[in-house]
Parts: sequence; structure tokens; C-alpha cells
Amino acid sequence: MGAAMRRIQAGNALTAFGIGFTVPFLYIYVAQVRGLGSMAATSAFVAFALGALVALPFTGRVIDRRGPVPVVIGAAVAASVGALSLGLSTGIVPILLSALALGAGQAVMQPALATMIVWCSTPSTRTRAFALQFFMQNLGLGIGGLVGGQIVDESRPASFTLLFGIEAVMFLVLAAVIATVRMPQVAGLKDAMPQKDGAQAGGGWKRMLQHKAMVQLCVLGFVLFFACYGQFESGLAAFGTEAAGITPSTLGFALAANTGAIVVAQFVVLRLVEKRRRSRVIALVGLIWTVAWVIAGFSGLGHGSAVMAAGAFVTTYALFGIGEAMLSPTLAPLVADLAPEGSVGQYNSAFALVKQMALALGPLGVPLGAGIPMLYIGVFVAVSLGIAWLALRLGRQLSPVQDNPSLSRVVAQGGPAVGAAPTGVVASEPAHV
Repeated sequence: MGAAMRRIQAGNALTAFGIGFTVPFLYIYVAQVRGLGSMAATSAFVAFALGALVALPFTGRVIDRRGPVPVVIGAAVAASVGALSLGLSTGIVPILLSALALGAGQAVMQPALATMIVWCSTPSTRTRAFALQFFMQNLGLGIGGLVGGQIVDESRPASFTLLFGIEAVMFLVLAAVIATVRMPQVAGLKDAMPQKDGAQAGGGWKRMLQHKAMVQLCVLGFVLFFACYGQFESGLAAFGTEAAGITPSTLGFALAANTGAIVVAQFVVLRLVEKRRRSRVIALVGLIWTVAWVIAGFSGLGHGSAVMAAGAFVTTYALFGIGEAMLSPTLAPLVADLAPEGSVGQYNSAFALVKQMALALGPLGVPLGAGIPMLYIGVFVAVSLGIAWLALRLGRQLSPVQDNPSLSRVVAQGGPAVGAAPTGVVASEPAHV
């Protein structure tokens, strides 16, 4: 792993650590500590998502024209201001404006950091680089949440201000670390580096929407994120508490099991998936999640003891974590390998936008999960099977080396299924990541 990649991964981990301080406590902070009620807290989450949805459509073009480094720095500063002001705000309007800035800043960081990883890796090392990023993110979030839980005190608003202050500082640390990164200039990165004529090279949204494989990947990504991340703290939580009788503490254990499964399984899973076809790995994730939803349904049938129901629910979250560990070294590198020359930022931003849309619509599962629980389970069993079908269908649009980069050290980027790279695009010697 080169110096640039080490700094990117370190900054990413420290940022996740800071975010972990506040994510579990945002609802309590707005609704109870500031005394604004559940509607205000819900509005804060909406503002957070809205900031991401507004910023992301414009992010890709800026990344491809100016490079990811200034974008990460600007986004980190904006997120830092949003986090600090959120910790100091007492009224609904400043809280919503702060959440808007924080959401936009965090969302913009994702495709910019992903583009930096693409620049600092080769097709043969990219899978492991993104797996390490996902591992460090979850480890940082988990540790941050644990430490934050020891600091926070609902009777002391200042303890929440401290948490948001720590988060703000971590964003500034990220900006400082990224400012020291010297991006490599090697022949193997020609496909990822921005061109002088950014408008022509980037091609914009129209060019991307004409790319059939990328459109199919975005559809698949939306379904994946909606069926997993979009349900964690909304529909599935509602199902667990209403139908399965899961207590809040058990829900906390389930979320911990999800993070633990990712941390424990990430590099074991990586060895199993990095030399296999990406489309089949994603299809297998769909089948694993099908099993997870069936087990979740068992927890809500009421035929077993409370302990059995809790165990089944925790197992569901752990299986989701294993699927996430399989996706982390698969989806992001595939987006990069599909991107035409000079459009890596555009493609990363588009995929990040798809994820944010899926997360924003995730709470639509709450009425089913709470009111018609078995229909809810049936719908997401079908959705998970649909993931497997969509993944296999996507595989027919990919070239052999896009679907399985281990077949070659030269990856064809962005065109229809072909077996060789465009003229002049030569992969550099792989680095150990």
C-alpha cells in the first residue's frame, strides 16, 4: 500500500470514528434533549437526506474537472461547520440548516474519496482497497458509537455538544490529511485522471444514461440499498418491535452483530470473492439475504420463545453484514471499471446518489413492517430473489474482465462487453493493498 492510499484510508477511518459519535444519538438529541419532539427529529433526518440529494447531482462533474482532493477538502469543511452548528443549535430552523450542510458534506465526500481510491489503485488492487475502506468505516463507526455512548448523557445537553464537536474536528482532520496526499501520476491511471476538457471528457448525465451496463448497475444498486440499508433502522426495526416483540436492547445487539459480522468476515470473504465473477457474487448476496428475511419472518411467527425470536432477529442482521462484506469489494470497483475515461467522478457520484435515494425511501417499509408483518417479509424475500436475477442479468452486459478483473491486469473501461482494453490504457504494476 502506497503512502497516498495509507493516508486516504486513515482519513476515512478517522472520519467514520467521528460520525459514529453522533449517528446513534441524533434522534434523541433533537427530540428529547432539545425538546423539539419526534416530528422535528424526523425533519432533521429529511434535511440530512435532502442535502445529499441536492449536492450529489453536481458533484461528479466537479470531481472530474478539478480532481477529488479539493472536493474532499471542501466537503469536509462544510460537514464540520454543519456538525458543530448542529451541536450548538437549539431551535428547529438552525437544526434543519445544520443537518442540510452536514448531509451535503458527508454525501459529497463519498464519491470523491472513492475516486481517490481509484486513482491510487490498479484494477488488480482495487477490490482489496475498497474492502479495506469498508472495513475501516465500520470499525470506526463501531468504536465511535461505543465511546460516544459512554460520554452522552440526556440530562446534560453539553455532552451532546461535545459529541458533535468531536465529529466536527474529525472532519477537519480528514481535510488536513487529504491536503497532504500526493496523487500518483502513472500510466495505469490514465483512465481515471481528469482531462483538460472536463465537459467533453465527463460526458455528463446523458452519456451515462446511455451506458446500458451502468444503468442496470444503478437499478441493481437501488434495490440492494433499499432492501438492506434502507430497512435497518426503519421497516425491519418496526417489524422486530411490533411483530417479533424485540426489545430496544435486542435491536442494539442486532446492529452490533451486523457490524461485528462485517469486521470479522471482511477479509475472509475477500479471499473468496476477489477472483470470482462479480455478477455471481452479487447474486449470491441476494440468496443470502433471502435466507436472512426468511429467518426474520420466523422471529415474528410467535411459535418459539422470546430468546429464539431474539436469536433469529440477531442472526438476520449478521447475515446482512456478511452480504455487505461481499458487496464492498464488488460494487465500487465495478463502478470504476465501467466509467469511461475522465468520468470516474461522475459515475461514483451517480451511484452515491442512487444509494441516497434508496435510503430516503427506505422508511416506506415501516407501515408494512408494523402493520402487515408477514406481507412485509414476503415482499422482501421476493426483492432479494430479484437481486439475484438482476445481478445475473447485469453479468451479460459486462466484459469478462469487468466481471472478473483477475482474468487480466488490463480492464476494459466503459464500453460494451469487450475483452481488451482501449488502445493506450496499460495497467501499472499492482501495489500491495
